Amino acid sequence: MRFIVLTALALLASPAAPTAAQSGRSERTIADKLPLFAKNNCQQNHNPANQLFCGDSELAAAAEKLSAAIEARLARLPDRLPAIEENAIWIRQRSLGCGIIGQAAVRYDDFDQVKSCLLRITEERAAILRDPDFDCLAANTAAGALICADPSLALIETELNSQVLGLIGKLDPTAARFAFAEYGRWTRERDRECNLVGKDNVPLQELEFAEACLADNLKRKSDDVRSAKGDPKKVFGRQVTARLPDTDAIDFCAARIHAANSCGNFLRINRVFAIDSQVTDQDAQVTGEIEMVVLAPFAACSKVASSCTGTCWDVRTGHPQPGAGNRERSAEAFNVTRRLRIQRTFAFVKAADGWRCREDELAPVNSGTAGGGS
Repeated sequence: MRFIVLTALALLASPAAPTAAQSGRSERTIADKLPLFAKNNCQQNHNPANQLFCGDSELAAAAEKLSAAIEARLARLPDRLPAIEENAIWIRQRSLGCGIIGQAAVRYDDFDQVKSCLLRITEERAAILRDPDFDCLAANTAAGALICADPSLALIETELNSQVLGLIGKLDPTAARFAFAEYGRWTRERDRECNLVGKDNVPLQELEFAEACLADNLKRKSDDVRSAKGDPKKVFGRQVTARLPDTDAIDFCAARIHAANSCGNFLRINRVFAIDSQVTDQDAQVTGEIEMVVLAPFAACSKVASSCTGTCWDVRTGHPQPGAGNRERSAEAFNVTRRLRIQRTFAFVKAADGWRCREDELAPVNSGTAGGGS
């Protein structure tokens, strides 16, 4: 967590970042500096940094190495969504640190400085990602930072990750999607159990109270995985009801909805809160708040928006547009790392083994906001 912040500051202070030219306006364009620009149709990419990676062979080779390092890192992480989000933040900081501001085109006279900066930082990033220790250093939650700081906890989590990945690798793609969603839910439940939600910026010494809880949680989960003896069906998909109609129940319901709609390609559930509940002997209505982080762009009014966030959105105001149906497609898309927060009432019915969620989609939501990630 601290490592990422320091990296961002280093990028912003990078001496390789270009300064405004003092000379007159050049008639030449950036395309003249990119030998592959026309061949690769780079003009179709409106992101100025991506145009450079598209049209320059050295930058393209560096991007290929980085892509391989990213894939290798994701392959060793059971919960890959935080890593995808962290990488998206790094890309934005890389562009800013090298003098690329928003969608403003790179000037012809600045090309050499911008390329040198992008090349150096991209190659450094690829080398960093190849080091498995970075998975721990990049922890962007309070629990992740505590685990990283304690060698014994880090070892237990590494072993657990390896075991979980081995089990998920035995599943078909659909079952694997549900398993990854279930693993993410385990992590959120662990953070709630250990009272670490919302404490990502709290100094580590003030979080020592949670170390024993984390150790116990990781040990219990490791014991469960080991007792399965290589059978993923003994680990994943067993829970079909919640013990109580509470925050965990809403998380269980939302995670299954996201898995069923392949929402993990676009969104990560970050936090879940129960706000209010009305419970009888056989039924329950639980109102909850769900915060999601955008991992990949999607249209603000689309099937993804409706299925995965429960509504269409007005990107400019950050407010839901419940009346806009899927037919009213929007060309506007959310930025990566944008945070969406919705409130919704979930229905549960009492079963012999717990409380069963009766919802199979997030729509319609009660209210919502979209912010951050600009």
